[in-house]
Amino acid sequence: MAVRRSDLYLPANNEHMILKSPTLGADVITLDLEDSVPPAEKAAARELVKKHIGNIGATGSEAWVRVNAWDTDLTLADLDAVVMEGVDGITLPKCSGLADVRRLDDEITRLEKERGLPVGGIKIAILIETALGVMEVEKAAGGSSRLVAIIFGAVDYTRDMKVTRTDAADEQFYARAKIGVTARAYGLVAEDAPFPNYADSEAFEANCRSGAQLGFEGRQIINPRQIPIAHKVYSPAPERVEWAKTITRVFEEEGLAKGSASVGYEGSMIDIPVYRDGLNILARQKEIEEKEASRKIL
Repeated sequence: MAVRRSDLYLPANNEHMILKSPTLGADVITLDLEDSVPPAEKAAARELVKKHIGNIGATGSEAWVRVNAWDTDLTLADLDAVVMEGVDGITLPKCSGLADVRRLDDEITRLEKERGLPVGGIKIAILIETALGVMEVEKAAGGSSRLVAIIFGAVDYTRDMKVTRTDAADEQFYARAKIGVTARAYGLVAEDAPFPNYADSEAFEANCRSGAQLGFEGRQIINPRQIPIAHKVYSPAPERVEWAKTITRVFEEEGLAKGSASVGYEGSMIDIPVYRDGLNILARQKEIEEKEASRKIL
């Protein structure tokens, strides 16, 4: 599974920020052609993506682009500009269901073939930002083999629901929970919404932790200062890694090796579900360690 603890969004018309981005240590850097770029700047932003996308991944970050939603009539022009070598993935905002995903897959496939790119090489993430998107997310999740992540968009979702967005996020619980469960069911990464109050590190960390308990493994980042917090929360805690190493070793040596499916250890029972939990933690830690090992210094 992809490591997407931090997905840093940058306006694609801001060349200064784009040039700085490879030094910031995000797992994913997404150049945004959508909400952060005013209409008059869309064409120029596409040109900056083409100019700089090849350098975004220079230090180990994945290079992604968020295009405009289908209902804007800008998506095809965005894709025509940015489907190229160096782009790891395309994020589709305001996904309303299966048809949106399949249409995106078809257009990327067409452009890959026309341009001699490996078919299927460019991945997809979908942003769920409306009540309809939440209701249809289960169908959308199965819409493409390119799909690697489902991202929640809280600001647009709460606007669509006609409720007030809060840092505590109680009003977002149903949507977050459904996205978390759906992503897990389809083997995808659930990525949480941006946290607008980036100066409040304590509230941001609390929000990350509540999302992690719902199955989220990373989130959109709107300010670089949020990256270290996201990496801490969405990585297994050191004590959990040590616990996983211990219980998997004990179960293998005292359980499996002796023909038993459960074993007592320090007052607790280790059985197959607990053992598998330990294996999952160690696998996640290995993925993160490999991601960190791939980083380069400019």
